Amino acid sequence: MTIAFEPMRSLIYVHCAKEKYRHKLQHWLYFHHIPESMAQFEPYVSKYAYYWVLPVPEDGARFGTRNHNITEHYWLVNPMNPQLKVKALCEYMPPAAFVWQGHLPDTPEALQGEMLQGDDARSTGREGIAGTIPFVWVFVPMWWEEEFKGKMRTLQDGCNYRWQFVIKYPEGVSKEEGDKWLFTEVIPAFQNMPQVNRILTSSIMQHVNQTPYQRLLEIWFDGPDEWHEAVTVETAKIKKPVWASEPCFPYLKPQTEIVSMFVSDMPGDEHYAQYRGYIPMR
Repeated sequence: MTIAFEPMRSLIYVHCAKEKYRHKLQHWLYFHHIPESMAQFEPYVSKYAYYWVLPVPEDGARFGTRNHNITEHYWLVNPMNPQLKVKALCEYMPPAAFVWQGHLPDTPEALQGEMLQGDDARSTGREGIAGTIPFVWVFVPMWWEEEFKGKMRTLQDGCNYRWQFVIKYPEGVSKEEGDKWLFTEVIPAFQNMPQVNRILTSSIMQHVNQTPYQRLLEIWFDGPDEWHEAVTVETAKIKKPVWASEPCFPYLKPQTEIVSMFVSDMPGDEHYAQYRGYIPMR
């Protein structure tokens, strides 16, 4: 057996479909999912962390904002390699866990379905199921590929309000065509905005898990007020593409063509260093 060294980073956008499910989702993540995940991949994952999202800002919904956490992995090998598929124990993945995240319909029938299995359960898109949102799990190079503003920024310059989002261009629009608009219209506009401190982007490695998402971006601000001013006032200058799915910026369908989260600089939980099991309050 030969496994190639193939460093990459992955990001999962976790959503809580209804507030009444938040405690249930937390229980599944911390009681079942985190320890099961570490037991499986600790030898070949160098970092496993949760970044807790900041509150959705005003007008955030049209950018496909999700409200729970970003799960970050730093892989040393490709986890989709067929040689890694044999597991001593299955992960506990009841359909309810995906109902709580909005990836399966919130119906009695869905809840009574069979337990899902590992990577096969992590759909790359459920747009065909009414009332659900796609599962976002994207792989990118270990290091950012391109930067467009704020190269010399340090932590001494202040903490950062990070707007991280993934995009896929509408059906029939190639990545080359979509990126041409992104790099000639959108990024230059954000570069010129005084509210913006940093711009980073990488192409998504679609071949790893066949995700439909094509590009990852992070744009940093001082806070939500600066973000709101930038995306509601300054973006009016951005040329609308002929293939736009929506009438106003970002011209992409929320939750399917653009999915966003807002996070701070540091993770809320570094599981290798901090996880001690599911220890409840007395």
